[in-house]
Amino acid sequence: MGKSPGAKHRAEGRGRSGPYQVFVSHATADKWLAKTLCEKMEAAGAKTFRDDRDIAGGDDIPDVIRREIIRSKEMVVLVTPESVDRRWVLLEVGAAWGRRRRTVAVLCHVAVDTIPAIIASKKAVPLNEFDDYLRDLRERVRG
Repeated sequence: MGKSPGAKHRAEGRGRSGPYQVFVSHATADKWLAKTLCEKMEAAGAKTFRDDRDIAGGDDIPDVIRREIIRSKEMVVLVTPESVDRRWVLLEVGAAWGRRRRTVAVLCHVAVDTIPAIIASKKAVPLNEFDDYLRDLRERVRG
């Protein structure tokens, strides 16, 4: 049996208590940007989950998303004009909130007041300050 498309990404970022996984929530239209952010997080030592890369044909999408949110230690939500009102993004954020996962909104071409209410109380990271987030992520990955 072959490995799923994101198998190598799932093997990275192992810490003392297993892999430190970051679930990346984004709109399909923002796939390139989500991919780029994942590459940077993986270089910082984290494992990432991105639906367009890590869900194989025939998989039950809601079940995989639920499982990967449970496995993840935190969520990065790419908040763009395309994602701000997307039902799936809001559903993923709600699931992470219910699991009490650290949730970080990364803002790209949106105003702070457009952040969904469920994560509005969290400190957001403007895309131009993503390197600061990566520095903090490295520390969490190291444990």
